[in-house]
Amino acid sequence: MTDEIKYEYKTVRTVRGTDRLVISKMQKDGWELVEQAQGRLRSTLNFRRPKKPQPWLLIGTAAAVLVILAIIIGAASALSDGGEKKGESEKATTAASEKPSATSTPTAAKSAATEVITPQNNPEFAALLKANPCDKANLDFANRHKGQTVAFDGSIVNMAPHGDYDTRYDFLLGPGDEGPNTGVGPAFKYEDVNVFDLKLTGKKIPTTVGAGDKFRFAAEVGEFNTAQCLFFLNPVSTETR
Repeated sequence: MTDEIKYEYKTVRTVRGTDRLVISKMQKDGWELVEQAQGRLRSTLNFRRPKKPQPWLLIGTAAAVLVILAIIIGAASALSDGGEKKGESEKATTAASEKPSATSTPTAAKSAATEVITPQNNPEFAALLKANPCDKANLDFANRHKGQTVAFDGSIVNMAPHGDYDTRYDFLLGPGDEGPNTGVGPAFKYEDVNVFDLKLTGKKIPTTVGAGDKFRFAAEVGEFNTAQCLFFLNPVSTETR
């Protein structure tokens, strides 16, 4: 029984149409698909993979080493404490006088944060709009630009009620004009929003929206879910085109 394989399990919910990409990503990370349940708009994927054995001997040895180091560092700190306190005041004065001026930094940071990222002014974003939905470029971009605003021409790939709500939805967006047939670019998602949250603008504002509709999306960058290959955004404005 000591050689019995122990597994860890993970359940992933996906939007229909992204199952194959998610399964491929999970399998590369060592997960095995054990069950797939398909709903009308979403799929539930259950995975498992063998648990890695815990190196208890190494952990115990490392803990012992850390305890010894803590004792040595504590003793050294106690011996040198008197000498350090003597020069504390002088060092503080010197550090204050040598600190560089940062009067222009807040202005520069604010300017970078408020600039809207578009495919025209940001080559990284232009390349992302042509990348695979599960490509690592999605995670890199989300980490670097979280909280900033992006704008791009796109269309609604899918629109489904959020949970049991009748007026709140999950929107799956894609770059370009292909709607449900979108085959390239990130799987952008607005989660748990109503139509008013889209902040529709333009010459002719529609009374309803749905899959296939084309817009100029402006949105705040959120998280990228590597398991589902979904790039979360928060709507800022949605312009008809």
